[in-house]
Amino acid sequence: MITTTNVEEQFSKTMKSIARRADLKAFVEQTPAIYQLLQRAAAKYVTGENRQDGLEVGRKLADKGYAISLEYIGENTTDIQDCEHAALELTLLIHTLAQHGIPARVSFDLSHIGLSIDSELAYKNLTAMAALARQADVELFVSMEESAKTDAILSIYTKAAAVYANLGITLQAQLNRTAQDLNDISGRIRIVKGAYQETEKIAMPRSSALNERYIQLIEQAIRKGHRLSIATHDESIIDQVIKRGWIHEPGVEFEMLYGIRPDLSSRLKKAGYPVRIYLTFGREWYLYLCHRIAEYPPNVFQAILDMTEAGAADPVKNYE
Repeated sequence: MITTTNVEEQFSKTMKSIARRADLKAFVEQTPAIYQLLQRAAAKYVTGENRQDGLEVGRKLADKGYAISLEYIGENTTDIQDCEHAALELTLLIHTLAQHGIPARVSFDLSHIGLSIDSELAYKNLTAMAALARQADVELFVSMEESAKTDAILSIYTKAAAVYANLGITLQAQLNRTAQDLNDISGRIRIVKGAYQETEKIAMPRSSALNERYIQLIEQAIRKGHRLSIATHDESIIDQVIKRGWIHEPGVEFEMLYGIRPDLSSRLKKAGYPVRIYLTFGREWYLYLCHRIAEYPPNVFQAILDMTEAGAADPVKNYE
């Protein structure tokens, strides 16, 4: 029997597949009318295409009492000059945050700064950024990518984190390996459910069982004394974190994506809980938009509205 749940699950899988279609991405980028429409939809989740866009929104949210994290979007970069450009852009972001005294975390994918070419290139760029960020008192966070890259990402992170204490790592609750990975690493941890399409052999699909695993990982991280970012909009998980008092543990915070449930972020902040907003900027917003729709299929309706003048609005206004 076809149900709404089944349709949404299939739609989510389809959107994740579309996100990985380089030909579709190229078609969008080369078709101005479609590019402009989808860019309007992406504006709900991406601050803009330039560093200044991210910094401007970040300042506004910081003034409202939120912690912020900034990411220069990009991954799977296979041109060495593009990798060096990405590292330079992130370096300039660190410089600007330090220069203007903006307290923020800087996040990025290792495949944006060299991992898709050579692990040593990614390590070189990561440690150069980490050294600068340590001087600037800025925290760097390595994002997690597809499971095929997990070993390489954790290897590079572990090696760099042994020297630079200002590094953190993202772990995906959906992967069956994550509990063991959490036991083996140190530093600040960010736990997400996971946005990538993985096989059931190595990952757990969205379900109540995944929620329970997520809660177990939170407890494991807190028991090990990790500073922890609980990156979810799932109120059933958030309620458990509050009920069990974990949000009052040192270094524990909620983290939410810009444009997703600003009402929830606002409510939690007003209740006195630490809330961080994850902001993105850059031209590589196509994949990010597809993932936001895939995570919650009804977002497609909002995306269509945002393509029209009626849907256009300043998302920051929703973070009161």
